[in-house]
Amino acid sequence: VELSCIIVSTVTPDPRIEWKKIRDGETSYVFFDNRMQGDFATRAEILSRTSLVIKNTTRMDTATYRCEVAAPLDTKTIAEINIQLTVQ
Repeated sequence: VELSCIIVSTVTPDPRIEWKKIRDGETSYVFFDNRMQGDFATRAEILSRTSLVIKNTTRMDTATYRCEVAAPLDTKTIAEINIQLTVQ
């Protein structure tokens, strides 16, 4: 599965990008501090700096995934998008 977080334009040379998983009211990091976290470390990767690719998805991956971008030099310093993933 590939989840895309497209950055339209940024003045900040290296914006901070984080991915989080929200399931049953619990939020956990997927990609934080430039590396995969938890069980995603062995089965996920970042493509083109912004797209999250999860391999071997299962129903346990069903959740809302949030991409957060922090670009302190831009007019809009923080942006986020939520993507609902349903694995059947």
